[in-house]
Amino acid sequence: MAPHPPPVLFLLSCDRPAVIEAGTNQGRPNNNNMARLQRLLLSAALVVLVCAVDRNNFKSCDQSSFCRRHRTVRPGESPYVLLSSTLSVTDEGVFGDLLNEKTRVFFTLELYPLKDATLRIKINEKNPIKQRFEEPYALVGGSQTEQFEVVDRSEEGFTLKFGSSHAVVKAKPLKIDVFSGDTLVVSANARGLLKFEHYRNKPEGEPEAPEGEEEANPVLEDEEDTNGLWEETFKGHTDSKPHGPASVGMDISFVNSKHVYGIPEHADSFSLKETTSTEPYRLYNLDVFEYEVDNPMALYGSVPVMISHTPKHTSAIFWHNAAETWVDIKKLPDRNVVSSITGFFSGGDSDPPQMSTHWSSESGIIDLFVMLGPRPLDVFRQYGMLTGNTNLPPLFSLGYHQCRWNYNDEEDVRQVNENFDHHDLPMDVMWLDIEHTDGKRYFTWDAHKFSNPLEMTANLTARGRKLVTIIDPHIKRDSNYFFYKENHDRDLFVHTKDGSEFDGWCWPGSSSYLDLTNPEARNHYSDTYMLDRYKGSTLDTFTWNDMNEPSVFNGPEITMQKDNIHPGLGVEHREIHNVYGMLFHQSTYEGHLRRSEGRLRPFILTRAFYAGSQRSAAVWTGDNTADWNHLRISEPMLLTHSVTGITHIGADVGGFFGNPDVYLLTRWYQAAAFQPFMRAHAHLDTKRREPWLFDAETLNIIRNTLRQRYQYLPLWYTLFYENELTGAPPMRPLWVEFPEDETSFDIDYEHLVGSALLVRPVVTEGSNTASVYFPPGVWYDVIDLTKYTGPSSTTVSAPRDKIPVYQRGGSIIPRKDRVRRASSLMREDPYTLVVALDTQGKAQGTLYIDDEHTFDYRQGKFLYMGLSYEKGVLTSHRLDPSGTYETGSWLERVIVIGLDKRPAKVTLNSASQGTQALESSYENGSSIHAGRLTIRKPGISMKEDFTITIQ
Repeated sequence: MAPHPPPVLFLLSCDRPAVIEAGTNQGRPNNNNMARLQRLLLSAALVVLVCAVDRNNFKSCDQSSFCRRHRTVRPGESPYVLLSSTLSVTDEGVFGDLLNEKTRVFFTLELYPLKDATLRIKINEKNPIKQRFEEPYALVGGSQTEQFEVVDRSEEGFTLKFGSSHAVVKAKPLKIDVFSGDTLVVSANARGLLKFEHYRNKPEGEPEAPEGEEEANPVLEDEEDTNGLWEETFKGHTDSKPHGPASVGMDISFVNSKHVYGIPEHADSFSLKETTSTEPYRLYNLDVFEYEVDNPMALYGSVPVMISHTPKHTSAIFWHNAAETWVDIKKLPDRNVVSSITGFFSGGDSDPPQMSTHWSSESGIIDLFVMLGPRPLDVFRQYGMLTGNTNLPPLFSLGYHQCRWNYNDEEDVRQVNENFDHHDLPMDVMWLDIEHTDGKRYFTWDAHKFSNPLEMTANLTARGRKLVTIIDPHIKRDSNYFFYKENHDRDLFVHTKDGSEFDGWCWPGSSSYLDLTNPEARNHYSDTYMLDRYKGSTLDTFTWNDMNEPSVFNGPEITMQKDNIHPGLGVEHREIHNVYGMLFHQSTYEGHLRRSEGRLRPFILTRAFYAGSQRSAAVWTGDNTADWNHLRISEPMLLTHSVTGITHIGADVGGFFGNPDVYLLTRWYQAAAFQPFMRAHAHLDTKRREPWLFDAETLNIIRNTLRQRYQYLPLWYTLFYENELTGAPPMRPLWVEFPEDETSFDIDYEHLVGSALLVRPVVTEGSNTASVYFPPGVWYDVIDLTKYTGPSSTTVSAPRDKIPVYQRGGSIIPRKDRVRRASSLMREDPYTLVVALDTQGKAQGTLYIDDEHTFDYRQGKFLYMGLSYEKGVLTSHRLDPSGTYETGSWLERVIVIGLDKRPAKVTLNSASQGTQALESSYENGSSIHAGRLTIRKPGISMKEDFTITIQ
């Protein structure tokens, strides 16, 4: 007899209804048809209205057994000792054995001194019953060893010298102090919280091992909490653990530090908060719609990178582990912290401040990179050497993107496209969400609504625009669907723990998920982007990867079971969870490369991400909400992503859920115009919110904001080129450029674009003013040239049509002031150089030019120009003489801000034009406004070196 069907719980979210079977938590989503929900209603149904994220769907630390165990480790009682007699030194590094004196289990310690002031520390089981998983996808570097020497070797430890840095390793208990020069910067296991749970067979009453020998099944370090060691249940889902507890953890202290940053993704402050009385920060990629702000809940992506910044030093760590991870933060001094000098800090007022962090991951090994800076830009470069930098994106991706779930059909797309032109609104990309497909079968089109996608795309490209379509990792289980059948027949999907093909529920209903650890699955997926396979797509069709945490509506915490198996590597899903989304979007990127034979730069947007995602995708902050708090929190969230390598980052303009009023909407457009990725997006059930649907004042504000975005595209493009070269993020916290200005260390309500623009979004309802902190130097309002001197805080006027933006004295910014309907139509347009003088009458900047969409720049087809102004002479010269590019762009205008008098004459000198006089006009300044000189039509090609002399 068939089992009685379970009762059904209907969760009617304010914006995303789902059906959940009680006891099994199986979500049956329905996006826009409540009638289907009614048809699914069974006799014992319960209807609940949910208007925000339900925290009960997601674990707390107390509900995660390994997090509980690590939080209860007592400081100052570490049982891990280095056996100094086992030390060996090779050309690569230093190696030795560790012993846990409580369990008698042996581990290995490996230290690798790397180029560019970086130290790698690895701890692993010496004789595991099963090989521990080491995540192989994040790193592109980290193998170049620095010359080193081992000194002061004794039973108590040794010192490892490399470059201008060194590490002091204490044997008992193990502690590793890492110095930059003579400055102690990072201390590993200073509090003695190291805990490494070895693999073991489930105990069945084996006899005790002879004294001095390792036990076959050693005991835990602490027996006070055995719940969840061998299996764990959450909301009706049971996670089997065939090898028992296998977590790893350690404390890492940043010495003399008061601020740490990073570990996205959380909707929280930029400077990370202490967690001694709250939940730890969690790194576990999850589908959390309508997420709350100001809390450490896990969101869509995970980058286990943390940065410490002090007035004298910047350092960072990369905890290289893709499993679920929790991070506690404790501000010290504390009596339990081991001091490098005295053994223990006194806990008195004279003890140096520290940010002690405690990391724990469910599985894997301890693989820690310590980056020693010493300045912010050094840390960005060092991390980029490990995981790569953001590849220079095509210019169109830095323009404005128009999206919603969903544009109804080809006629809807046509009308939106034409209305942007009709209302004189620049726009580069139209987006299509899941409803464009044939029944949520990706790589297909709805035959009725999108019957001629090639013509639809051609209508966009005729206006210089692009198309983005969505491709998600859940594949509809339908034997008549070509992509499902191909992968099923080749056994390329994730398996359950029992070996069958995993069946989860997502937008298409019953779905299978690609095993992206299998190279064959990745290759087959990438090949499906070939134009003869993805029919209806073109080289102007780009890709949005959503739901790739992966989201599984009927899974634990709305994701995949941890004990599912990835046959490609033969590992459980728990080992690779946080990297799954990256494997998906990296394969998408590879597919875009293949379809153009490596000629065209891809553009991919991903929701889930991990360390290294920056190499192949832009990221957005997921399902935010149309309220002022979500606008406010977007600023610290984007800063957090930016400093941890995820630099092509943005938040949905206007909020995905809900309906913003005109005040919130315009403020959001203004903020996004000065953030790296600018896309408007909205939920299926929201009101349409294209700019022309609002009143004339709102439309005009949005128009002017978009035009301002497009004027500054040359600046953004130059910054992203430099980001590829050096890892320096285009969107920066103030302390990157002003590392000794302690006032800026916890500011996350404003940011810098490069080193030149200070941006202060207005994020408070009803505000027509804003409090702006000006770092040291002189700053000029980009609209009215009001002059401010820092360091200082000032309340400035910020009426509804203005976002406070200031150009830094001493900077030169390239602009294009002829704004057209799309960025591609501005490629050969002329430039304006805005020179803002510092107190010494100097300024400098850079400009990068190429074809804006191919990889030809890597073959030397580019211009990288240095711009400088000193003693009345503006100079442009090639910073990289290896690059050449035949641009049609020329210099249309030069604006010099901060001149205190009208010049007698202005002349241009270049090889092609010789010396000639130029026309100019001058506007007098005042006590609060800067004077401005405008030089008209120098007419020189931007590919030429030139000087303009102001006398």
